[in-house]
Amino acid sequence: MQVQAQVATEHWVLREDQQGICTLTLNRPDKFNALSAAMIAALTAHLDAIREEPTVRVVVIKANGRAFCVGHDLKEMRQANDPQRIKQLFSDCGGMMQRIEHLPQPVIASVHAVATAAGCQLVAACDLAIASESAKFAVSGINLGLFCSTPAVALSRNLGRKPALEMLLTGDFIDAATAKTYGLVNQVVAAEQLEQAVVAMAAKIAAKPPAAVSMGKQLFYQQLNQPLAEAYQLANQAITCNFYLEDTLEGVDAFLEKRPPNWQF
Repeated sequence: MQVQAQVATEHWVLREDQQGICTLTLNRPDKFNALSAAMIAALTAHLDAIREEPTVRVVVIKANGRAFCVGHDLKEMRQANDPQRIKQLFSDCGGMMQRIEHLPQPVIASVHAVATAAGCQLVAACDLAIASESAKFAVSGINLGLFCSTPAVALSRNLGRKPALEMLLTGDFIDAATAKTYGLVNQVVAAEQLEQAVVAMAAKIAAKPPAAVSMGKQLFYQQLNQPLAEAYQLANQAITCNFYLEDTLEGVDAFLEKRPPNWQF
């Protein structure tokens, strides 16, 4: 299984590293980057590897071709004709999406075109997202008689209930501007400015102390679904530990002394 994942990683998802930014590119353009079992395995393998690489500060997920990702490979699923294999496929996909949240490094989706169903789920699962003006989003399984239950998990954690349910129940596309209004993406830029905007965001985050970024991301997700008192307890513990990091103390001293910080990372 490990060998298969390695082969898939090299083919279906391309990796490029530059100045602490790791870019993963979905590379199944002839199938509109549909999430086949091989592509899910490839993304999972990459995310597992990146987790152990402290030199990687930020991850960008983008795609080749005319689509960002159109969701699961329905042809592959139909040919499987096996409920256990389908259940495993959804489980593997959900595990891959959760790895994004659990990754120490922030993950930015760079969405240049259409993202539907599990492709829209992938955008929602990323910590941040920047979209081209020409990008469109939908969870359109309902049009085939299949409610997008697994995408609903990520979508409902990014959007308000009513916009999320409207997308899930109608299957209608929304444009990039609406996606920003709904909270699915952070920025919308002209197509020719997408790469520049993503790199600028990634570089800005990569320049921050990585330990503080990692601790902050972990705390952010931990406290989200906690009652208020428990959320503050988690936050108090996290910020206390954060305060006594070497780079943090240097940052505070630099601020008090009105000089640039001399971080060690």
